[in-house]
Amino acid sequence: MTPKPRGIAARAGHWSARHRKTAIFGWLALMIAVAFVGSSLGQHKPTNAQTMDGETRRAETILHDAGFPAKSGEMVLVQSTTVTVKDPAFKAAVTDAARTVAGVPVAANVTSDTVSHDGHSALVQFDLKGDPDTAVDRVQPTLDATAAVAKRHPVIAVEQFGDASLTKRLDDQSAKEESSSNLRSLVITLVILALTFGALVAASVPVLLALTAIIGTSGLVALASQIIPISDIALPAILLIGLAVGIAYSLFYIRRSREERAKGASNLEAVDIAAATSGRAVLISGLTVMTAMAGMLLTGDTTFISMGLATILVIAMAMLGSLTVLPAVLAALGDKIEKVRIPFVGRRQAQARESRGWGWVTDRVMRHPVIAVVVAGGALVALSLPALGMHTKMPGIESYSKDQPGVQTYLKIQKAFPAEADYATVVVKAADVKAPAVQGAIARLKPASVDVNPRGDVAAVNVPLAGSGTDDQAMKSLAHLRGDVIPAAFNGVSASADVTGAAAATADFNATIHSKTPIVFAFVLGLAFLLMLTTFRSIVIPIKAIVLNLLSVGASYGLLTLVFQDGRGQAVTSWLPLFLFVILFGLSMDYHVFILSRVREAWKGGMSSSEAVSHGLKTTAGTITSAAIIMVAVFGEFALQSGVDTKQMGVGLAFAILLDATVIRGVLLPATMKLLGDWNWYLPRWLQWITELDVEGTSQPKPRFVPAPAAA
Repeated sequence: MTPKPRGIAARAGHWSARHRKTAIFGWLALMIAVAFVGSSLGQHKPTNAQTMDGETRRAETILHDAGFPAKSGEMVLVQSTTVTVKDPAFKAAVTDAARTVAGVPVAANVTSDTVSHDGHSALVQFDLKGDPDTAVDRVQPTLDATAAVAKRHPVIAVEQFGDASLTKRLDDQSAKEESSSNLRSLVITLVILALTFGALVAASVPVLLALTAIIGTSGLVALASQIIPISDIALPAILLIGLAVGIAYSLFYIRRSREERAKGASNLEAVDIAAATSGRAVLISGLTVMTAMAGMLLTGDTTFISMGLATILVIAMAMLGSLTVLPAVLAALGDKIEKVRIPFVGRRQAQARESRGWGWVTDRVMRHPVIAVVVAGGALVALSLPALGMHTKMPGIESYSKDQPGVQTYLKIQKAFPAEADYATVVVKAADVKAPAVQGAIARLKPASVDVNPRGDVAAVNVPLAGSGTDDQAMKSLAHLRGDVIPAAFNGVSASADVTGAAAATADFNATIHSKTPIVFAFVLGLAFLLMLTTFRSIVIPIKAIVLNLLSVGASYGLLTLVFQDGRGQAVTSWLPLFLFVILFGLSMDYHVFILSRVREAWKGGMSSSEAVSHGLKTTAGTITSAAIIMVAVFGEFALQSGVDTKQMGVGLAFAILLDATVIRGVLLPATMKLLGDWNWYLPRWLQWITELDVEGTSQPKPRFVPAPAAA
């Protein structure tokens, strides 16, 4: 008689395997319902002000509430290297551009009186009607009009630039890149899974489960956005993390089920064992990863909050699917999961044996643990050292490929009209901004333009900045404006003056990240420590896990510094270090919990510490390697995209995961566990009161190792 299962995952798997139709169709119905409701409501996105930080957010909020007519500025550059604005052909191009753009229904306030000092460039400026936050959805007709003018005047350059038009072009390019990247990722994932399991049916199960979790999470994000606005960054985060953890969790589960079948267990018995073992690892791993992702919520930044909430939800859905519907699928398929075998690998992989390659490595590492720790640990520390000189910078226009038409146009405008391309907006708020004292203060800013709201209590003052976008010169100019010019101009004047703009947003974002990073690090490391302490009831295991994970993160930081900052002269994107830490720490703990759960299981079953470590590594290495290869392939796709920040993210994630699955888990983990022996399970006497977080109810009476007291 099968004993009654104990623990959340074991009970869920046991019930699911015996109520297959209910579990499978219930899961599909839930995912479809959530996706439908979410799609019907739509995703509520943050306003422009809500995406900002610090003083920039304050300035944008004042502008948003001031009642200024909604508009989004665009400009058409008319330029020639041979003729000037006095030439009839040049004049005709300017006139045609102004007339054609004015004829587009979404365009308003068209002007054409801005000419460069050398006379070789002119700007046709206009506004897009409607909400600036959705201007990107209405800009295409003006781009079509500009293209038509350019076609009619082939000897004169006619190009459009503006926030909406640039965003539109970049979004279109990004959509093309992401579409092809996602397709390649799915194909590579299926190939790797097919080689891992030796059968196409087994390979398709993890992918389908991950995709259903992603679809369901998209609906949940739309629902959550009705309470907390969530930016568009949520969707890529859902795809990235959902595919990674969803497939990894299924791999762990299916691998253990097939292993038990190979040992002679019946189909239902194998599913029950997988639920009570790998299911437990999935549950603990999911909680740990969600803990890491929750760190992003502490930044207060809308982008990080959106990514954090989206990743927490998709991990929860992937974990829930692995614990409920996956056992039902395995029970329903039975031995049919071995159908459509891959030649030459199907039969060998079906036996779910220990990994020979990693077994060879593990044996030699544990035979010479000191050498392994010194060589591997020393190499990672050396690779981490360049990160001490890392410089971060918010991505600006220069972070995009110069092959982008919008970027090329911006650079031309910046060169011909420096004041038109880069300025800061000083938002002045007073009881009456037209009062002589306030007007005098505004005049001392030497503005390029001043716009007053209908109520007369807010003025938007555009002040030219040196430099380009967010480069060093622009940031120095901003610091001078905020620190010197504005305080001197408004000294003794009853008014507030807050600065917004690209440079200001970058400076305030960097300040927020620098102040919140220590809090996020402490939160993630602290909660991960407590979770692993209560899970494994050892103080050594969580400390060692944190140190090893930090080594892989540090090495990734070092590589980014060497490749991009030192090698290509590009500063590391300012949001990337914190993002990488949270993502990598969470995903690394996935592997760590899975391996240590297997080691713990063997140790509690009577093996010595060394035997348990060897057994745990050899039986999980194949699955870990397959999951890591999939993640490296998925993350590596980002390195092939055009944006510098996207390239850096892809390189950093792929390299760290590769290191984690090889050097960390294959060398340093077994070597350090071999050196520590029973000390791995050490828990100080003053912590003996801690109750083991045994979510499966499988605790055994085997005592934890505690050093004997000194002789009297």
